[in-house]
Amino acid sequence: MPSCATSPSCAPCPGRSSSRGLAEVVKCGFIADPRILELVEETDPERLDADSPVLRELVERAVQVKADVVAGDLRETGGAAGHPGREALNYGHTLAHAIERVEDYGVRHGEAVAIGCVFVAELAARTGGLSPALVERHRRVLGRVGLPTTYAAAPFDDLLAAMRVDKKARGSQLRFVVLEDLARPVVLAGPSEDDLRAAYAALAPSGAPR
Repeated sequence: MPSCATSPSCAPCPGRSSSRGLAEVVKCGFIADPRILELVEETDPERLDADSPVLRELVERAVQVKADVVAGDLRETGGAAGHPGREALNYGHTLAHAIERVEDYGVRHGEAVAIGCVFVAELAARTGGLSPALVERHRRVLGRVGLPTTYAAAPFDDLLAAMRVDKKARGSQLRFVVLEDLARPVVLAGPSEDDLRAAYAALAPSGAPR
């Protein structure tokens, strides 16, 4: 089975269309259900086909995460004990939406979300001390199912301008869902441009200028 067209170095995967959908599944693993990540790590990616009971479990777990998050924040006012509530489902999406706009939707949503998840992991490492191991786990799990984990195609200034008009921005202040730790999402409001640029530079493929 060929590797994903968007990431020549990635592991064999169920195909580009399936991989795109798995970005949202893996996202749910990071924000709420670590068992999702374990299942991906334990399973041969070539076995995640339409008949796979593991794929069925992954999807069911992701659907449950989304249902629980929405049920816990019906009015979109935030969850209990500082949880971002429904906003947690935006993990990885602020940069993802900017990439889609700047690339005129040549990058598919799931691929953009995968890149966005790595970006916010790098951002959390710089602003909140997220562990390097958890940042690397983003790359490993997303790459394992054939999703891109590097990106340098668009100038950062173009992406920054697109992020500033994203629906999740509050006025001129950018908001990102980041992790304090595995399954512990929080909102990071107004990170410095230096931190944003550093997190974006960390997405560059090995050997590319940063």
